Amino acid sequence: MFQVVLYNVTNGLIIGTFYVLMALGLSLILNLSNVINFAHGNFLALGGYIAYVLSPHLGYWGALLVAPVVTAAFGFAVERLMIRRVYNRDPVYSLLLTFGLAFVMQDLMRYVWGSNGLPLGLPPALAQPLSAALFFITYYRIFMVVFVAIAITGLFAFLRYSRVGVRIRAGTLDLDTVAALGVNVGVLRSFNFALGCLLAGLSGVLAAGQIGLNPNMGDDLLMPSFIAIIVGGVGSLTGTLVGGLVIGLAAALTTAVYPAASEAVIYVIMALVLLIRPRGLMGEEGMMS
Repeated sequence: MFQVVLYNVTNGLIIGTFYVLMALGLSLILNLSNVINFAHGNFLALGGYIAYVLSPHLGYWGALLVAPVVTAAFGFAVERLMIRRVYNRDPVYSLLLTFGLAFVMQDLMRYVWGSNGLPLGLPPALAQPLSAALFFITYYRIFMVVFVAIAITGLFAFLRYSRVGVRIRAGTLDLDTVAALGVNVGVLRSFNFALGCLLAGLSGVLAAGQIGLNPNMGDDLLMPSFIAIIVGGVGSLTGTLVGGLVIGLAAALTTAVYPAASEAVIYVIMALVLLIRPRGLMGEEGMMS
């Protein structure tokens, strides 16, 4: 029984790390630009496929570092060419644009790499289990949790201590005032969108090493990532982090008891949080913390 619980807790942490990276990227874009990016899951898949292309030339470690950056560059171009044109319009325009973009990106990936799953090769050392008794805990799973923790710490440090990060946080509170102080809001929004896509690309590379690649791989993570934002509180990156881990662990532990309810439980958690605290666990209206 202990091994079953430990197995599901481990799975919950892994799933939670994917939710957190996805949700943090979504939250960054939503907080500053008020854009609900329905194509975010496709940026995750794109990051994984870019790593697949780069890994024969750069190795796994090189692909892990370069693929998210390439994904961010693609996101930067998408924002400059498409997303920025709908900022001053009704939010439904950005929603429909990103919804359509998601289909276009998915079909392009299906056309280039096919519909069948593709593996992303891992270094042999990472594929080994800790022990015979803990065969379900590989070094790669430990590496993912540690790497994501480092990445999130770096993100929070960047937002708190760097000049650009402070401007992003200020922009979520009052973008007009930030613009009045001489900050180029257009460039700030583009950089912020690219940063969100970088997190999605990083999540895609890590997910590809765990579950493999397919054009739909981001779809299953997109809606729980939105729920993580709602549970944690819109406007709070710390809340998003907590929300992602909570729903990931809840879904995994529910699987051990009643597998059929593993997906429904995250919606139950969202409903309970909204009933008790409509702004989410750590949400402060218009605030990033």
